[in-house]
Amino acid sequence: MKFSGVKSAFWAGVAAVSMSPFAASAQNSGITEAQLNEFLSEINTITTAVPFLMITPDSRAGGMGEVGVATTPDVNSIHWNAAKLAFADRKMGLGISYTPWLRALVPDINLAYVSFYTKPDKNQAFGGSMRYFSMGNITFTDIVGNVIGQFRPNEFAFDFAYSRKLSERFSASMAARIVRSNLTNGINVNGQDTRPGTAFAVDLSGYYYNDDIKVSGKKSTLMAGMAITNIGNKISYSTSVNRDFIPINLRLGTGMLINADDYNQIGFSVEINKLLVPTPPIYNLDSNGSPIPLPGGGGFEILAGKDPNRSVPAGMFGSFNDAPGGFREEMREFNVSAGFEYWYDKQFAVRTGYFFEHPTKGNRQYISLGAGIHYNVFGLDFAYLIPTNNQRSPLQNTLRFTLTFDFEGFKSQEGGSDK
Repeated sequence: MKFSGVKSAFWAGVAAVSMSPFAASAQNSGITEAQLNEFLSEINTITTAVPFLMITPDSRAGGMGEVGVATTPDVNSIHWNAAKLAFADRKMGLGISYTPWLRALVPDINLAYVSFYTKPDKNQAFGGSMRYFSMGNITFTDIVGNVIGQFRPNEFAFDFAYSRKLSERFSASMAARIVRSNLTNGINVNGQDTRPGTAFAVDLSGYYYNDDIKVSGKKSTLMAGMAITNIGNKISYSTSVNRDFIPINLRLGTGMLINADDYNQIGFSVEINKLLVPTPPIYNLDSNGSPIPLPGGGGFEILAGKDPNRSVPAGMFGSFNDAPGGFREEMREFNVSAGFEYWYDKQFAVRTGYFFEHPTKGNRQYISLGAGIHYNVFGLDFAYLIPTNNQRSPLQNTLRFTLTFDFEGFKSQEGGSDK
């Protein structure tokens, strides 16, 4: 089977990664310093299945360099840190977001995201969301070019979260998520039957919120957050025993909101995140550049690093010390982002941010811009991305938007009309 078109090549690569047969042994034959230095200059990107779970779904965070674990609560908090929902200043909210993907190449790949929360009282909140990633129409052909079918690959996830204040200034949350990824519609790939991949995952998060401090005499709010997201089973697209990690991720961040006066608010936030999945090791290669199998099969010889074919707990905890380049490479796996947000009269917002990923780990480096207009009933947010290097981004030259609804605003308008 082969795919046709630009989209076909892109998603064929995704499927190839997801169905990779590589398994390795923990055997370590050693590596010279010269080999290690040469390796550290090369790309060693960490890949997972269902990467759509890591796409920023909302335009507010998208306009602030993808920070969200320690910003003020909003309806999209369930993606970043569901513990924030317990500190939301509204009883209920609804958000709808739309993100075109690879718009510079194809017109019909996009991410749709709907989120909702409600607060039965001031100490707890319930939230839920649904994301749907459509990959556009794909024409499947056999090895000689005969069309064997049309299909629209897609992925979606449903989640539900509960958040509760554990003290006046701290909250915690747990979210449960169901993920389904259908890339091939059951078509035979390289002689192997395929099927949709499914996974169940949970998020664990905490949030600190202190609005009783002052900065230069101005009433301010200090925030801090931590979230481990997508803790779930490995996923497979076939009957093969080979299964791939989903993007288990750690986020840590802090932020500050300063009330300059009755009309002006300024917010800052900085965040780091790291995938808690195995780093690809350095394999011992033969004269043809292929990995050397171990005697008796079961894997390939490893020069440096650790066996990536591990259990989920072992992969999470081992992700802090399994990079073949040692500590230097481990530090490269932390992405850093910073965001700025200015509000005027809580109605008009301007945002910017910066995101940095090491060149050997994906090389995403860009400035983001954003704006928002919020009224009593609804709000509209926009985000735009500008790469700062030669790395093309799927979101380049793309305008994202989020529409939010405030149900208390509806009630206040109805109350005003009755008077």
